Amino acid sequence: MPVLPGAEPYRHEGGETGVLLCHGFTGSPQSLRPWARYLAERDLTVSLPLLPGHGTRWEDMAVTAWPDWYAEVDRELRLLRERCSRVFVAGLSMGGALALRLAARHGDAVSGVVVVNPAIKVHGLSAYALPVARHLVRTTRGIASDIALESAAELGYDRVPLHAAHSLRSFFRLVDGELPQVTQPLLLLRSLQDHVVPAVDSARVLGRVSSTDVTEILLEQSYHVATLDHDADRIFAESLAFIDRLAPRVGEEGTTAGG
Repeated sequence: MPVLPGAEPYRHEGGETGVLLCHGFTGSPQSLRPWARYLAERDLTVSLPLLPGHGTRWEDMAVTAWPDWYAEVDRELRLLRERCSRVFVAGLSMGGALALRLAARHGDAVSGVVVVNPAIKVHGLSAYALPVARHLVRTTRGIASDIALESAAELGYDRVPLHAAHSLRSFFRLVDGELPQVTQPLLLLRSLQDHVVPAVDSARVLGRVSSTDVTEILLEQSYHVATLDHDADRIFAESLAFIDRLAPRVGEEGTTAGG
């Protein structure tokens, strides 16, 4: 199936510092493209891949599982490591869980982690019903476009395939067990109003990682897809400041986050 317009992957060859951006479950690179471009315009090397089964139609996602999604970001990280001296991983929602697992498994190859409204658990009674329900019902209603900004919209599926959701639940359990292996500096940005991922997920991440350099920033004007919402500019600037603090670029010391 052709990729939906706007859902295409994004790559930019910049300087020696690389950033891997991971989009969320049933979403696409469209939700992170402004962030990717912001970093690219400041001479960072950026990779924003399209996860398998995403960006086309939900039927394509129904035949994929978490190993497919993780393998894609793992491959992109390895390519960035060949090109860059320092690499950071970042993600929104499930993309945050992908980024955290990359950090846990790759150790010193990852210089820092940035997560926005990270998801780490499938909540509610529906989570317990998934093992059986996925054989009886193919999909449930979508979770895309939880955005306060009226002029913005997320390009994501309007249905969630339950086979993929069941795999997501397994992935979250795996990542939760690996959080203590995350030792890198961590920047976590969380929306005060999020109708998709509850605040307890961020609290779980902050409470279980082994990182000693940890910053939490509260986003007061945005919902779940904060990278397209009122606080987007703040996310972009704070992430750049975080990266520049840990991997200062030649000639960039003292430069503001806005470039």
